[in-house]
Amino acid sequence: MRIAVVTDSNSGITQKQAAEMGVFVLPMPFMIDDETFFEDITLTQDGFYEKLANDADISTSQPSPESVMDLWDKALLDHDQVVHIPMSSGLSGSCETAMMLANDDKYEGNVFVVNNQRISLTQAQSVKDAKMLAALGADGAHIKKRLEETKMDSAIFITVDTLKYLKKGGRITPAVAMIGTLLKIKPVLSIFGEKLDSFAKARTVKQAKSIMVEALKKELDERLHDPECKHAHIGIAHTQNAGAAEEFAEEVKEIFPYADIEIAPLSLSVSCHIGPGSLAITATRKLVEEDENTPA
Repeated sequence: MRIAVVTDSNSGITQKQAAEMGVFVLPMPFMIDDETFFEDITLTQDGFYEKLANDADISTSQPSPESVMDLWDKALLDHDQVVHIPMSSGLSGSCETAMMLANDDKYEGNVFVVNNQRISLTQAQSVKDAKMLAALGADGAHIKKRLEETKMDSAIFITVDTLKYLKKGGRITPAVAMIGTLLKIKPVLSIFGEKLDSFAKARTVKQAKSIMVEALKKELDERLHDPECKHAHIGIAHTQNAGAAEEFAEEVKEIFPYADIEIAPLSLSVSCHIGPGSLAITATRKLVEEDENTPA
C-alpha cells in the first residue's frame, strides 16, 4: 500500500527537505501588516525576522480548508492513503479542522489525521516515524494508532532571549515583562503535548541551558525510561541563533554520547511568540519498531 505522509511547516521541515524525504508539507499562513505570507513559500526565515525586528504586526493562522483538501487530493493521485500530521491540537485549531475534513465521505478510509500533540523537531520526528512504519508495511490506520499511542513520549524545553514577544502576545503582563527585563530574567518554558507553559527562571543563558539539560535528564530517566539516551532522539532548535545552537549541541553530546542530535530552526509560528535568540532542547523516544529494525 502506498502511504503519503503530510505535515505542516510547524514541523520545521522545509519544502526542499520534504522533496528529499518524499513527504508533503503544508505551508502555514501569516498575516503581516495586513498581507498574507506563507512559510517557506513567500516568507523566508530571514525575511520574517527582519519584519519582526521592524515591529511589524504579525499574526498566525491555520491553513484554509481548501489548501488542506487540495494537498490531500494531490497526494491521493499517486497514493492509496494519506497520513496527515498537523501541529499539536492544543496549540492550534488546524488539527481539529483537518479531523473534521477527513470525516467527509470523500476521504473516509483514505485520510488519517494524527493528533499526537507534537511541534517542531518532535513533530518532524513523527513524520519520520510515519515514513518508517509505512516502509514496514503499515497502513494509515495503524500508523495513526501508533503515533497517537506514543504522543506523550517527547519533551521540549525552551529559553527565550527577550521578554518583548511574550508580552506582545499577552502571555505575560507589561509589568512582569518590565521587572523581568530589569532583572535580566531568562524564562525557561516547556511544551508537553497540549500547551506552552512556564517552567523555570534563569538569570543567564548558561544557567538556562543547565536548567533545560537537568530537566531533560529527569524526563529521560523518570518518564522515557532511557537515562543514557540510547533509545531517544535529541534535537536542538533555535530562533535566529544557529551559532549558539551548534555550541549547545556539542555540550549536550558530551552529556549524552549515545544520542543522535539534530539541529534546526524553530518554526516561525513558534518564533513569532518568543522572538529571536531562543534555544530549545527536545527529546523524543524512538518507536520500538525503529529500535527493532536498526542494526546493532
